[in-house]
Amino acid sequence: MLKSPIRVLVVEDFGQWRHFYYSTLQQQSGFRIIGEVSDGLEAVHRAQQLQPDLILLDIGLPTLNGIEAARRIREISAASNILFVSENRSADIVREALSTGAGGYVVKSDASAELLRAVNAVLEGKRFVSASLAGYGLGGSSNQRTADHPHSDNVLTFTKPQNVAITRRHEVVFYRKDRQLVDHLTRFVAAALKAGNAAIVIATEPHREGLLLQLQAEGLDMAAAIEEGRYIPLDAADTLSTFMVKGSPDPARFQKVAGDLIMGAAKAVNEDFGGVTACGECAPLLWTQGNVQAAIQLEHLWDEVAITHNVEILCGYSLGIIRSGMDSHTFAQICAEHSGVHSF
Repeated sequence: MLKSPIRVLVVEDFGQWRHFYYSTLQQQSGFRIIGEVSDGLEAVHRAQQLQPDLILLDIGLPTLNGIEAARRIREISAASNILFVSENRSADIVREALSTGAGGYVVKSDASAELLRAVNAVLEGKRFVSASLAGYGLGGSSNQRTADHPHSDNVLTFTKPQNVAITRRHEVVFYRKDRQLVDHLTRFVAAALKAGNAAIVIATEPHREGLLLQLQAEGLDMAAAIEEGRYIPLDAADTLSTFMVKGSPDPARFQKVAGDLIMGAAKAVNEDFGGVTACGECAPLLWTQGNVQAAIQLEHLWDEVAITHNVEILCGYSLGIIRSGMDSHTFAQICAEHSGVHSF
């Protein structure tokens, strides 16, 4: 007798993530996605209607957040296993999510490496918690959903290789409108400058101009910040030309360019490789040019900079460009190179 497939309901308001879940689950036989919804309240209705075996559930949802949706789903679809997949890393939020009886919590930035393992663990009655959340002391919590399961006290975490650093801030924002990116950059850069740190901005001219105007509206003396070397605005295309060789970023040239910029900015605030933030669009610009692999390579190089130089980094990708050609595997690769993922 053939075994019935695992019936999966995907609850996620970002289309590219829904595509990623679909393609990832297709790597293993025995899974069938029976529904995709982008709204928390709708998720409750569909769970009651479909009674899925597994629900992949985001937290930041319209109408009803994922945690409240999980509580309601537990009441009307008690047999459904719930796996949270969210970029939210707050210890309180993670604990609250797991207190609903969910089987696990995967950080989106880690989903490329962890999702299948998490799914299998949850279906076996184990609790799965992302490696990047291991310091939250979640090992003692019981899984209410599988309290009667013989393995319900197992907390499974994914262990990354020792040479992979998980403590760094290299975030990416996916935006629909240019204003959304500029607003996010403003908050990121303004926080750095107000704290007395330095900021390096490598962006297109319209975004640099919009950012400068909003920083000035925040009450920052940008003329003084530029003169002091605490604010360094650069053109993305011009900067790319300094380290690209035959269509790919040259690691040695990139390290020289990035290192000189960081040291110059750090000197302006009397810090040695500290007190510096960087944001930009070099890798996204490569993506718009169709050079996908170069974009991924560059994100990896920036990730190394975030670790080795203790620099906070923010990148921005247009969702319009992504929808025009980024497949779910490439999207996962881009996300995997970042410590945080934001979308608007």
